[in-house]
Amino acid sequence: MPIIVNLDVMMARRKISLNELSEKVDITPANLSILKTGKAKAIRFSTLETICKVLDCQPADILEYRSE
Repeated sequence: MPIIVNLDVMMARRKISLNELSEKVDITPANLSILKTGKAKAIRFSTLETICKVLDCQPADILEYRSE
């Protein structure tokens, strides 16, 4: 898939765990894990916005496009 999810990279940079982020974003750890591993088919803008607020980053820091 040409869309790469770098959520794990941003979480490591901010030194935040999956459980801590899931509590702050109000999303289950299982659903956050699906997003983190790149297995998600979609993400709501409201969820992306909240993740960016918590991690103090831009959407481009989390999502990346690479042509195949």
